Amino acid sequence: MQKTRSIVMKILTNEIVLAIIIALFLKAFIVDSRYVPSASMYPTLQINDRLLVNKLAYRFSEPERGDIVIFTPPPVVDSKYDYVKRIIGLPGEVVEIKNGKVYINGNPLEEDYIAENPNYHFGPAKIPPGHLLVLGDNRNKSFDGHLWKQWLSIDSLKGKVFFRYWPLDRIGVVK
Repeated sequence: MQKTRSIVMKILTNEIVLAIIIALFLKAFIVDSRYVPSASMYPTLQINDRLLVNKLAYRFSEPERGDIVIFTPPPVVDSKYDYVKRIIGLPGEVVEIKNGKVYINGNPLEEDYIAENPNYHFGPAKIPPGHLLVLGDNRNKSFDGHLWKQWLSIDSLKGKVFFRYWPLDRIGVVK
């Protein structure tokens, strides 16, 4: 009986160690979890939402307009924390924000996810290669690309938000 118990304990210990190694691997290279500390992405994301981030998203595809991303902010922001915002402008596009609307290459952008129309002017400005314009969905209360006066390098992207797992009453895919 003692020998059987010892064998079972060894097997369980090995499985626990393997599970920990797999979890660390996933967190380091594939999926990360984040929480939302501010209302800059309201109403899409709310304070204290818990999110899953696909860290491989931009290794196999290009960023797309509308993606909600985690990134290291540009140096002008002087922050040690990552940010979460929505990609609005892509490399080579001309962006302008006026009269409460975002215009991409002269065409108004349909945005059914914002808290309210922007009450500021930005551009027109052409986004350089390898860069993006990111804005919060809470346009008038978000410290984002329109205030930084600097584009976000695509190399700063850490991943794409794809799922909210907390709070339970709002669990689901994030768009």
